[in-house]
Amino acid sequence: MSNPSLIEQIDTVVEKLSIAKSVVVFTGAGVSKESGVPTFRDKDGLWQKLKPEELANFNAFLKNPDRVTEWYSHRRKIMNEVQPNPGHYAIAEMEKLFEKFCVITQNVDNLHQRAGTKKIFELHGNLERNYCIKCKKLRDLKGHYSSTAIKCECGGLIRPDVVWFGEFLPQDQYAGAVAAAENCDVFFSVGTSAVVYPAANMPIYARQSGAFVVEVNVDYTELSHYANITLLGKSGEILPMIIKKLRV
Repeated sequence: MSNPSLIEQIDTVVEKLSIAKSVVVFTGAGVSKESGVPTFRDKDGLWQKLKPEELANFNAFLKNPDRVTEWYSHRRKIMNEVQPNPGHYAIAEMEKLFEKFCVITQNVDNLHQRAGTKKIFELHGNLERNYCIKCKKLRDLKGHYSSTAIKCECGGLIRPDVVWFGEFLPQDQYAGAVAAAENCDVFFSVGTSAVVYPAANMPIYARQSGAFVVEVNVDYTELSHYANITLLGKSGEILPMIIKKLRV
């Protein structure tokens, strides 16, 4: 028997969605890559140019705050120059179609919000947010790209509100994400390599709780054997196809 075509697989997903009351979409760097955001693990990714331990941990920040601040300013500038892609907009459209819906994202680029999605659990923080490491006051650095460390009025250093290596995920975001994954009918894993834990546990929790798990990725991943269906292709092409069929 031949393998089902992509269209046949999408029809199966749409059939599951037609009776679903709760849907979760879990997203990773692959979704943002389609907007032009560099990823960490590609051969041309950001980590190939600089070692993670030199930039994305608290001790590195204290040791060389100018260098870390400049690099994160560069990342924010890149992310502010790109736009949400059709995958982001399709996810935002999907939110309007279901009684219960949320996005769980590993991305820190704010593109889901810019596309219009409302209910989002940000497991790794958000690069648009910054705060003082001393007084914890939030600081808005929109449009401010500094090559030197920025200090709060209290004298403390301003850091990005993202999860660095060695830090715990935000407890409220993680707990909310786990609850959503364990109580959904259909769970999408989109554009993620599913190798960064504990975030990568989300599709496993969903499958163990009885959800129909749909993987959308340009290639097979370590998650593929947990998924009920793997749709191979770009999220910006596949997700709009699903939305179009749902609206028929």
